Formats: sequence, structure tokens, C-alpha cells
Amino acid sequence: MSTRLAGKTAWITGGNSGIGLATARLFIAEGARVAITGRNPETLEAAKQELGPDVLAIVADTTDVAATERAAVAIAEAFGSLDIVFANAGIGGVTPVGSTSLATFEEILRVNLTGVFFTVQAALPYLRDGASILLNGSVHAVMGMPGWSAYAATKAGIRAMTRNLAAELAPRGIRVNQVTPGGTRTPIWSPFAPTDDSMTDLEQRIARGVPLGRIGEADEVAKTALFLASDDASNVTATEIVVDGGATGSPQGAPIYR
Repeated sequence: MSTRLAGKTAWITGGNSGIGLATARLFIAEGARVAITGRNPETLEAAKQELGPDVLAIVADTTDVAATERAAVAIAEAFGSLDIVFANAGIGGVTPVGSTSLATFEEILRVNLTGVFFTVQAALPYLRDGASILLNGSVHAVMGMPGWSAYAATKAGIRAMTRNLAAELAPRGIRVNQVTPGGTRTPIWSPFAPTDDSMTDLEQRIARGVPLGRIGEADEVAKTALFLASDDASNVTATEIVVDGGATGSPQGAPIYR
């Protein structure tokens, strides 16, 4: 049994589904004690049942700074201190220019960007020197997808924040890195593909633009997060690892161009 995170403690926001849940599962398998937060009590409880009794599950919406701070206190009381924070929680959503409300635009910013910063800030007093912070980005930051301005802007902001926080926290030896998924099979697609058939069609469309010819899996992103969180990445900070099958690095290799 591998124990790359033996004795480590971790907090994963949005740990109740998708990439967050896959990462929580993997971190536990690698020996970590894990706390997960999310805003949906039902999926949070289901995740806790799956992950086991030693997982700490707390209802906390990342847009509620006070709730995030209370969660950090509760996690610190349970774990003593934190070695890893994965600010993973995020939402999708289209914001086409000409038909987007201020409320819709600002909600995406609050969850995906502001919430990430205040998660890190809430965790900071409890982070050990030499800890690892992970932020969850997206290839949308560079792809120029029509209709996704707010989401893409938040993920471009995450790229900048990763580098700024890495500089700011370097004196304590705290590493700050980013995992950047491409199209990945998670519940974030549910509003756009609510049935199995529509999800299959969506995956096939995405795959045509990916050199490796398929959608990614949440476990593949989790394994990248594991590397960045572990001592294997002890000299890695201010770095972004893209997990997108080559979609942004070598787009001309995609099946659509063959």
C-alpha cells in the first residue's frame, strides 16, 4: 500500500463530487486524514459515507467567508494543523455577451475566484510551514471559448493568483501550485448534458478537439494533485500542470484536424 501522504492532513473544498471527491478518495488511500467541505448537505453526506468514518465533512459554501472561516477552525480543532489545502470548489456557467445578468456573472466570480482566495486565507493560520496549497484552474483561461467569459476570467485569475500566492508564502516554505483540467467527466456538465445520451454526445464532441482523442477522468486530475501535494514535488511551486490530453499544448494534433 502506497503512503505518499502518511501523517498528512488535507482540506478539500468541493470534496463532495467530481475532481474533489476523486482527490479525497486518493489522498485517503495514500494515508492522509481528509476534511471535505461543500454546500450540498446531501452529496456531502453521500461522500462521507463512501469515504469512511474518519473523514471530516462540513457544510460550507465558499461564497460565505464566515462559514469558510468556521470550517477552517473546525478542521484545525480536529486535525491540529493542515499540510494540504486543495481549493477545488467551482461552478460552470455560460455568460454570453448581450444576454447575461449581473447576478449570474458575479456568482461565478464569487465561487471560482473570490471564494478560492478566502479559502486560502481562512486556512493560512493553521497551515504548517512547508505546506502545499493547490488551486484548481481550467484550460478555459487560454482557449477563448465563446460564451464563457466569466468562467474563463475566473480561471485566468486563478493562474495569476497561483503565482502571487507562491511568492507571498515562499518565506514559510509553503508551495502554491495549480492543476489545470481540460474536459473532464464530472457532474459540472450536468446542466449542459442532463441525460446519458446527451453526455455521450458531448464527450464525443469534446474528444474531437483533444489530441489523445477522449475526455479526461477525475482520477487523472486527482493523481496530478497528489504529486503536487506530496513531498515528491518539494521543490515545485508557482507551477501549473495541465491535464487536458494535449488540447491546449498541441491543438493541431486533435482528431478534427486529421
